[in-house]
This record gives sequence, C-alpha cells and structure tokens, in this order.
Amino acid sequence: MTNQERTNRKERNIRGLLFGIASVAVTGVVLIILFVFKEGWPVLFKYGPVALFTGKVWQPMTADYGMLPLIVGSTYVTLIALVIGVPLGVGCAVFLAEIASETIGKMIRPAINLLAGIPSVVYGFFGLVLLVPFLRMTVGGLGFSLLAGGIILAIMILPTIISVSEDAIRATPREYKEASLALGANHWQTIYKVLIPAARSGIMAAVVLGMGRAIGETMAVIMITGNTPLIPKSLFEPGATLTGTIGQEWAYASGEHAGALFTVGILLFGLIMIINSIALFLFGKKVES
Repeated sequence: MTNQERTNRKERNIRGLLFGIASVAVTGVVLIILFVFKEGWPVLFKYGPVALFTGKVWQPMTADYGMLPLIVGSTYVTLIALVIGVPLGVGCAVFLAEIASETIGKMIRPAINLLAGIPSVVYGFFGLVLLVPFLRMTVGGLGFSLLAGGIILAIMILPTIISVSEDAIRATPREYKEASLALGANHWQTIYKVLIPAARSGIMAAVVLGMGRAIGETMAVIMITGNTPLIPKSLFEPGATLTGTIGQEWAYASGEHAGALFTVGILLFGLIMIINSIALFLFGKKVES
C-alpha cells in the first residue's frame, strides 16, 4: 500500500468517525423531540392548542391547564431582560471592539467569560439574598416579582450579547471605518452611523440568542419570580414562567398533569426553534454581507 493510499484511507476513516459523531448528535435531538411530543400529545389532542395556549387558569388539581399566565410571565421577564441587557451588552461590545485598549480588553473579557460560566442557581441565590429584599424595601410588596426575574436574566444574557456583538463589530470591513474618518466624521459618529449599522445583522443575532437564553432559563426564575400562575397586573407582582412551572411541578406531577407539563415543553421547543431559526437567518445575512 502506497503512502497516498494510506493517507486516503486515514481521511476516509476520519470522515466516517466525524459523520458518526454528528449522526449521534442529530439522533439524540430527534429522539428528544419524539419523546416530548409522544408524552405531551395526548393532552394537546384532548384539550386542543387554542384552549391550552389561551386558557387563563393553570390549576392541575382541577384539570385546568391554561398556559396563558405562564406565557405572559415568560414574555414579561424576557422583555425586561432584553430592555436592560441589550443596551448594556451592545455598549460593552462597542467599548471592547473600538474604544478599550488591549490591556483593558484582556482584563474585561475574562470577567465576561466568568460571568457566562456561573451556574444559574448562583444567580438565583444572588437575586434571593440581595435583589428581592432591595425591591421589597424600595417598591413594596413581597419582592418576588417578574421584575426581579427580568433583572437577573438581563445579567445572565450579557455574555452572549457582548461576545457575539463584539465579533460582529470586529468583522466589519476596516475600509468602512477608514472611509468615514477620511470624510471628516469623528470616532463617535463613525461608530454610531457606520460600524453599528454595518454590524446590525450580527447584533440582532446576538439579541435573538440572548432571548433564547432568557426564555429557556429555569432555576434562577424559580427562585425569585414567586411562581404564581396568575396573569400579573404589573411587573412588581409575582408570576410564573413556562420553564419555571416545569421545574417546580415535575417532582410531584403524574398522569395528565405530567402530560400537560410535556405540552408546555412542546410550546417551549417550538419557541426555541423559531428563535434559533431567526438567529441562523441573521447570521447568514451577516456572512453574506
């Protein structure tokens, strides 16, 4: 056997190994999807998606599985997280990409990576010990609220938004910045009117990925939102989220109640698929541009 034949054989073996690894990953995802739909389909078929997704009462003891309070709670905490996290994250990304020196950047980036590695339960403890009492003293009420959950989620999505946005800004062609400066624009005008618009698709992808992280978070929101499955009248009231309800109730769920929680999982799966598809579309536009 010649050296070329040995090389070709090794390449075929490596390709086969990588294909097998990829197949295992895809198979795992498919099996999870089939399992969730299999367990949740009986409840979804029995009550219908309209009744489940628009019902205002979540009370498993009386076979009421209205998910609207959970959907509203998840929407509120996600929007709060985005309103707080997006300006901070994009601003930090601009600072790291265009303003900070290399020395400062080497100090800040490890801190951001550390922020991404902190377990969600630690964020929950932080909110439980510091944020909830602070809200209780300043705005009244119990302190356990959708606002508290949104603030914690805003901190949790910062690493995703910062890292992806910074990469998008740095990927902007250098000629854009040089041309803007050559035409008389100052540094701030170049950042605001040239670099950020040019990196818009990448920044939007960062926002969408952060949204997916916020929607999918469980432990932190269980600890500080109050887990009350009622449609809240304000952000300062307790509420429940889709993921928090699954995490809290699964320990004692059985029968139809467990099937209803799987139906919540089906809804979450659909939302995450939509969000990821949007992110991939925006990433594709960024690459094309």
